[in-house]
Amino acid sequence: MPSLLSRLIGAVAPARETKYSRAAKLLAMHALGQPHWSARNSTVLTREGYERNAVCHRCVRMVAEAAASVPWLVYEGREEAIDHPLISLIERPNPLDTSASFIEAICANLLLYGNAYVESVVIDEELRELYALRPDRMSIEAGRNGWPAAFIYRALGQEARYEMRGEGIEPILHIKFFNPLDDYYGFPPLAAAQVALDTHNAASFWNKALLDNSARPSGALVYAGPEGAHLTDEQFSRLKEELEENFSGATNAGRPLLLEGGLDWKALSLSPKDMDFAESKAGAAREIALAFGVPPLLLGLPGDNTFSNYTEANRAFWRQTVLPLVARVQKSFQAWLQPGFGPFRLDYNADRLEALASERAAEWERVGKAAFLTLDEQREAVGYGPARTTCGCGGKSNRLSDDKNDIGLDGHDLLDLADNCAEEWALARERCENLLDLPNPPLGLTGGYNDVENCARGFVSAACGGNAV
Repeated sequence: MPSLLSRLIGAVAPARETKYSRAAKLLAMHALGQPHWSARNSTVLTREGYERNAVCHRCVRMVAEAAASVPWLVYEGREEAIDHPLISLIERPNPLDTSASFIEAICANLLLYGNAYVESVVIDEELRELYALRPDRMSIEAGRNGWPAAFIYRALGQEARYEMRGEGIEPILHIKFFNPLDDYYGFPPLAAAQVALDTHNAASFWNKALLDNSARPSGALVYAGPEGAHLTDEQFSRLKEELEENFSGATNAGRPLLLEGGLDWKALSLSPKDMDFAESKAGAAREIALAFGVPPLLLGLPGDNTFSNYTEANRAFWRQTVLPLVARVQKSFQAWLQPGFGPFRLDYNADRLEALASERAAEWERVGKAAFLTLDEQREAVGYGPARTTCGCGGKSNRLSDDKNDIGLDGHDLLDLADNCAEEWALARERCENLLDLPNPPLGLTGGYNDVENCARGFVSAACGGNAV
């Protein structure tokens, strides 16, 4: 029965006084070539990163979704304007978006392109809608003074031109990251992660190609026949086709290869262990996360345990990445919209963020134990307005004993101001109402009670029916 070699090449051709074929005995020398990087273009990087790289995709979504979950507040002076028209506009900026999708799009564009553009729709001199535009379709036209004179948006073969008037609410808001080499366009974190991104993608492609080739490194089938013997081009092509058809791919994994008649298999590439494949891929993933400001621990990446636990990593993520991004967007909106809404200030309430609950609880506890502060000063220190005015205390507001520089945290000092038990109970109830109004009432003062009567009992003397602490 003919063998694989005899079936493919037949009898060995006689020696000829010509150059050997490319399939004859040869020595192949390999050296490292130049690396191939993705084009330094935001659109190309977005396709390679957000659409094809799981680490990049998750980082962008984590930051953008977290920033979009932060509730916006509007202040006029020191007072919160809960009925300000800008609140309803942000909640429903246009018929297609909510506040979550709108702010998420803005933050994602900043991370991927370094730029975010928002269009204002003004009808009858009133701002009605806001739209987040795609940065890859926007271009900036500079004026004679070097500042942007117009924004040009191109889509579906059409072009829209937005002239910058220099008064009122401008038609386009441009938010950008700092770029030391460009006066008009921002520099995205995705571009800073380009090398790590290409390394991570190349490692994934290499791993996929390895699986497609039976999970074995590539090699060479060398023919070392009698002196002067060689393979013709036709024989070489037939041998190559049969090898690819019968011995390559996952379906042919583990299939034995019968070598005879001078054929020898030579492995050419290094093994994954020699290349330190897994570690290089994990290192590239950590660099991508670093560029976006996401702790690797939150992504489940191995080999990076710089945080004591997940809670600490999550708190650092919010404090160092999410909240600064929210503040940047809010400041940009504030400066853009003030000509149409008058003086106002945009802010957020960190007390509503679950990730920072333990941090705020510690701050409230420290402030609650500051005996040299009045109740109003304590509330102001944690970001709240004055408490309700007390009654029956001789006009002393919240300070129950000015001579002792005390705010009543002890409970016994209520006796200095109370002429009788009724007034003592009234002062105690007022104190507890103020304490229970706090988002996180100090347990050491309220006794752990959530109702006024049981809380007040701890501030009333035993002679008046209380259980003073």
